[in-house]
Amino acid sequence: MEHTHHSEAAGPHKGNGPLAGLRVLELGQLIAGPFAGKTLADFGAEVIKIEAPGAGDPLRKWRMLKDGTSVWWQVQSRNKRSIAMDLRTPEGQDIVRRLATEADVLIENFRPGAMEDWGLGPEGLLSLNPRLIMLRISGYGQTGPYRNRPGFGVVAEAMGGLRHLTGEPGRVPVRVGISLGDTLAALHGVIGILLALQHRNATGEGQVIDVALYEAVFNCMESLLPEYSAFGAVRGPAGSALPGIAPTNAYLCSDGGYALIAGNGDSIFRRLMELIGRPDLAHDQGLADNAGRVARVSELDEVIGAWTKSRTVDEVLSALDAASVPAGRIYTVEDIAKDPHYQARGMLDTVHMEDGTSLTVPGVIPKLSKSPGKRHRNAPRLGQDTAQVLREIGLQDDQIQQMIERGIVEAH
Repeated sequence: MEHTHHSEAAGPHKGNGPLAGLRVLELGQLIAGPFAGKTLADFGAEVIKIEAPGAGDPLRKWRMLKDGTSVWWQVQSRNKRSIAMDLRTPEGQDIVRRLATEADVLIENFRPGAMEDWGLGPEGLLSLNPRLIMLRISGYGQTGPYRNRPGFGVVAEAMGGLRHLTGEPGRVPVRVGISLGDTLAALHGVIGILLALQHRNATGEGQVIDVALYEAVFNCMESLLPEYSAFGAVRGPAGSALPGIAPTNAYLCSDGGYALIAGNGDSIFRRLMELIGRPDLAHDQGLADNAGRVARVSELDEVIGAWTKSRTVDEVLSALDAASVPAGRIYTVEDIAKDPHYQARGMLDTVHMEDGTSLTVPGVIPKLSKSPGKRHRNAPRLGQDTAQVLREIGLQDDQIQQMIERGIVEAH
């Protein structure tokens, strides 16, 4: 038995919000599928998470552990119910079909073909429940020559074009320090679910949503492809600058910190130049628009950098704020945890653990004025809700006990 801390809300679903009444079956693991499920659960959906008996979702053991369970688990699985069940068994597959018959949404992020191998492909599930919306997240999508390749977020970020742009010119491209590809895919999946619900409201029809991790990354690549199409331009890494938009960069200050300054709006640029004592540049007609500034970006970066090097980060940011020039510091997580704006916006939520300690986790976004999301239940223990959910679909206690004894399900 795993001792993940959980709240007192261990009974039937108690969520409310704009998605209250929506029943979601989550079959995925780790990041992309479960992040989509978390987002729906934050806004009131009942999310029933199916995990493998024994270890459960591998995320339970990823990164830093508290009492044997990842603290990340309290973020990714809040507001969910947990069933521990072996999907490889006919009995487990039959339970999925019964749950899917009553579900609105099913989320899975297994390799393409796995659900079909288990007899749980969309054709069969939609025949049982024509209103079912099935979100399928994979590395390369359900079709195409790469469909069977194993796909992880880091690979998707590279194939989607992001990895080539990160880092300093001439050096090894670096990765973003989080699983950005998975999260982008999850958010695209949530958008797809909401669109499919709108379609279902109008037609009564469910459908399949096919999200590929690399496509979710590629969708965020702005002008990358049309610039190549029109000009043959292959954008490369540019360090802390943003190519084609100037001036915007990270500038070293006297205390060794960096100030991020975005002076790339026409009027903003003039205010910035006046502030740093360069009215000649503020009124230089050759710098009046972005194209002119891009042509002289090295000169502008040098001028701005000379000004910041004689001031601390705090002094730079204070002066820029007074001049209404967008700027900021590079936050560490310690900065985030102590920042009054994060606190005022409800972005630092406190989870009360069973052992009496507390854990700070991110708050819920987006912020809705009439029907905001919230954390109403801590992340579940593995199999915490198995027996209850199986009773809800008509199984008797002796049937459940037999399945426990045979290792098909696990209940705690």
